[in-house]
Amino acid sequence: MKEWTEKAIERAENVVYLVVAAILLLIAAVVLVEAARTFTRLGSADVSDVAAQVLDLLLLVFIVVELLFAVRTTLSRRELVAEPFILVGIIASLKEIVVLSVKAPDLLGTPEFADMIWLIGILTATIIILSVSGFLLRRKEREPSEAARSGNVEAVDRDGDGPLDEGDEERQERRAAAGRAGASPTG
Repeated sequence: MKEWTEKAIERAENVVYLVVAAILLLIAAVVLVEAARTFTRLGSADVSDVAAQVLDLLLLVFIVVELLFAVRTTLSRRELVAEPFILVGIIASLKEIVVLSVKAPDLLGTPEFADMIWLIGILTATIIILSVSGFLLRRKEREPSEAARSGNVEAVDRDGDGPLDEGDEERQERRAAAGRAGASPTG
């Protein structure tokens, strides 16, 4: 593609990302206002119901903020980063578990209760799978070759003494050479 075409497409992408970010900010603001309005009903309604509704709304705000972070990261790094979406999945699953837990006492003894317990179990399994995925993703990014490609300097610092130094660079070169040769890297 020609350079001017690529720049035009990049600008269009940026505009779309900025519009998405603005919409996410508006959603977060609206949900925060609704959470505050719901909180004001604390004295006139059942405390546990109001608290569950406020918690549900605040968890929705966390989801929106994580999506906003994903958009910001995509704009700054020019790559799609999986970690914010993993966090969104975890928070969304937790949010649904909270909502279902509040409804549980009303459904006790009905056939829907068993379905709800299954759903809570599936959501819990989803949280575990997403947590393990996030852990493995972070672990993978700590590998020097991955960290160097992603620009994550802290992950490349193998001796943990701050910015990169000669020892870090030597170890990275040995690992890269061993990786090309098919041997297991040392250091």
